[in-house]
Amino acid sequence: MKNLVIDSSVSVKWFIAETDLPSALEILKDYRNDKVSFLAPNLIYAEFGNIVWKKQVFQSLDRKDADFAIWEFKKIEFVLTPISTLFDDAYKIAVKYKRSFYDSLYLAPSVGENCAFVTADEKFYNAVRQDFPKMILLANWQ
Repeated sequence: MKNLVIDSSVSVKWFIAETDLPSALEILKDYRNDKVSFLAPNLIYAEFGNIVWKKQVFQSLDRKDADFAIWEFKKIEFVLTPISTLFDDAYKIAVKYKRSFYDSLYLAPSVGENCAFVTADEKFYNAVRQDFPKMILLANWQ
């Protein structure tokens, strides 16, 4: 089983239909078939909850759909890394590439564990991909 860092831009697509849904569901299928294990900073729970909250409050996501997304997301097992452990590496990435510290917290465990990192955040991907060959844009997942 290989490790795969997943960010909230990917995980939210598992339960809420968005662009690149088939690719996101393929990753979730690999997880459920024990082909991959998910790694993430413990920030993923706060980010996931915030995305669902925004969609419910500002984009008219039905409450039942929001509740379902939260309920199902909590069933996914992540190998979590505390932010305090990732802080220094993530900060260096954020400064060097002028990207958010939050985004950089997902890239740091990928580097530390020498494993792939999947994101749907195209701006982040384009800003750093030249130096992080194990970073994969969800749209390019195969």
